[in-house]
Amino acid sequence: MRFAFVHAAVTHGLASARRLVLPGVLAGLALHSPGAELAQPELSSGSTAKSGWATHSYAVAAANPLATRAGQDILQAGGSAVDAAIAVQMVLALVEPQSSGIGGGAFLIHHDGRTTQAYDGRETAPALARPDLFLDAAGKPLPFMAAVVGGRSVGVPGVLRMLFLAHQEHGKLPWKALFQPAIHLAREGFAVSPRMATLLAAEQALKTDPVALAYFFDARGQAWPAGHLLRNPELAEVLQAIAAKGPEALMQGEVARALVHKVQAHANAGSLALADLANYQPVLRAPLCFDYTPVATVRAYRICGMPPPGSGTLAIGQILGLLSATPGADRPLAQGLPDAQWLHLYTQASRLAFADRAQYLGDPAFVQAPAGQWESLLAPAYLKERARAISITGPGAREVLPGVPGRLSVSYAPMPDQTEHGTSHISIVDAYGNALAMTSTIEDGWGARLMVNRGLGLSGGFLLNNQLTDFSFEPTGADGKPVANRVEPGKRPRSSMSPVLVFERITAPDGQTAPGRLLLSAGSPGGAFIIHFTGKTLLGLLNWGLTPQQAIDLPNFGTLGGPLFLEQGRFSAATIADLRALGHPVVETPLPSGLQALQRQPGHWLGGADPRREGLVLGD
Repeated sequence: MRFAFVHAAVTHGLASARRLVLPGVLAGLALHSPGAELAQPELSSGSTAKSGWATHSYAVAAANPLATRAGQDILQAGGSAVDAAIAVQMVLALVEPQSSGIGGGAFLIHHDGRTTQAYDGRETAPALARPDLFLDAAGKPLPFMAAVVGGRSVGVPGVLRMLFLAHQEHGKLPWKALFQPAIHLAREGFAVSPRMATLLAAEQALKTDPVALAYFFDARGQAWPAGHLLRNPELAEVLQAIAAKGPEALMQGEVARALVHKVQAHANAGSLALADLANYQPVLRAPLCFDYTPVATVRAYRICGMPPPGSGTLAIGQILGLLSATPGADRPLAQGLPDAQWLHLYTQASRLAFADRAQYLGDPAFVQAPAGQWESLLAPAYLKERARAISITGPGAREVLPGVPGRLSVSYAPMPDQTEHGTSHISIVDAYGNALAMTSTIEDGWGARLMVNRGLGLSGGFLLNNQLTDFSFEPTGADGKPVANRVEPGKRPRSSMSPVLVFERITAPDGQTAPGRLLLSAGSPGGAFIIHFTGKTLLGLLNWGLTPQQAIDLPNFGTLGGPLFLEQGRFSAATIADLRALGHPVVETPLPSGLQALQRQPGHWLGGADPRREGLVLGD
C-alpha cells in the first residue's frame, strides 16, 4: 500500500446518505481500566434500519428529516450546496438544538469543481480567558459538569460568520431566502422527534436555566413527549433579523447583549464580552490532504479534511497509514464484520495516533507543528517507523508514547484524557458540481445549558456552546511543560470533527499526484470517536467495497488510548474472547454515531444515513 501526503488547495471533483435516534459523544477515560465506561451525554435512543438512497444530480444528507427536506427545497430552487447547508443548519438549530445551532461553531470542507477549501468556524476563547479557567481553588481540574454548566465554558460562536463567508464565495440564492424554512417551522411549530424527546427526558441540568425550562418542559417539569408541537417564536425573530442583516444581528446589538448577559450573569460566570463577539473572524484554510491506495483495490484516492485545530484528518490519516504497514492493510471482512485480528491491529494503530494527537495538536496560531509542518505526522517514513511498535500476534504495548517526527520537535506536555462531545454532520452535492461536508457543534448535549432570550415576551431562544471544555483543563504537565491544547485568549480549541471529501487520485507523467473527480462526502458526530466513526466508513467504502449505507451500518469500534470499545451486541462472543486473549481490555457499550455519506457512482449518487439517528438522504 502506498501512502503519501500533501497539504494544499485541491482541484476537481464528489459523492452520496439514512436515520438514527442518538447523537454520539464520547468521553475521556481512565487509560488502562478494563471496566472503564464511555460517558455519552447524548443517550442512545434506538436504531432504525435504512436501505440507502440513489439520486441523480444532487443530494443532501442531514440528521433530521425536516432539515434534509429544507436542504432539498433549496437545491430544487436552484441553490448551491452552501445555500442548502445554511438552510439545513438553521433548521437543525430548531429541531436538533442539543447538538448544534447558531450558538456554536463548525468546520466546512467545500469543493467547487476546481478548488477545495477548508472553512474554520470554530469557537474562540474570550480575550480574558486564562489557562487556569477550569482549575479549582486548589489548582485541581474541575469535574466535567461543573465546568460545562454556565457561562464559564462558552466560547465565541463562529458558525454564522463562517457560513456567511462561504455564502459570499459560493452562494447562488439570496442569504435571506435560506432562513425561511427555519423561520416558518419556528413560528408554526414542529413535532418533537423521538430522539429529542428521549434526550430531554434524561436531561436535568437544562432545567436549571429558566428560559430552557419554560421552553423544553411542561408546567410540571416533564419533558415534552415525541409528537408535541413545539414553537420557538424567539428564535424565529432572531433568525429573521439574521436573514435581513447578516451575522451582525447575532454578533452585535440586542441579541449580542442578551448573549453576553447570559454568560456573565450566571453563577458559574464566563468572561465572554461584546468585544469578543464583534472581533470574531472565521478562517479560510488550505485543507489537509493525503494520498491513500488500499492494497486490495486498484484505485488510488486523495482524502481531504480539516487541518489543525482539527485533529480528525491527521488522526484518520495516521491510522490508515499505520495499518498500511501491517497485514490489516488487505485483510477482508469476515462474514461481513471486522475480525479479532484486524481489530487487534486497528486498536494498536489508533493508540499510536491518539498519543501523537495528545502531544502535538492545537490551534496553529498558538502551537508550532512538529518539524515545522503538520505533514510530518503523516510522512510515510515516520509512519513506517511508528508501525514497528504494532504487534501482529502478541499483546500490543499498553504504554504508548508519542513519536518524534522529523529532525526538529517541539516541547509540549501530552494532554490528559478528557471528555469530548456532541455535533451534527451534513453532506451535500449540488447540480453545479459543488460539494461539501460540514460538521457543526455546541459540544456537549444541550451545550452550556444556557438559552439566550432577549426578554421581549417571546418563548424559546437558542442554546450556547460549552466549547471551551474542549481545551485541556490542565494547562501544564507534571514536568511544567505547557499542554499544546491549553486555554489561551483568542485560541480555538482542538476538535475531532472530521468532515472529509474523497477524490480519485491522478498521477501525472512527471510522477506528481493530483486530485481528480470528487467521489465521496462523509462525516459524523461523536466527540473523539468521530475519528473512528469516519475512519470506519472510509475503510468500508474504500477498502471493503461497501455502499455508503453498508459502510455506515458496520458496527462501531475504537479506543481513545485505553480500553477497546465495541458497539454493544454487534460482535460475537468468540471475537470478544479472541481480543481479550490478545491482551485487549474490551468494553461493550452503545456507540451512537450519526454518520452521513454521499458517494459518486456512474450517472448518479448513492447516499447513506446512520440507523442510529433520525437522518435521511433526499435528492432528485
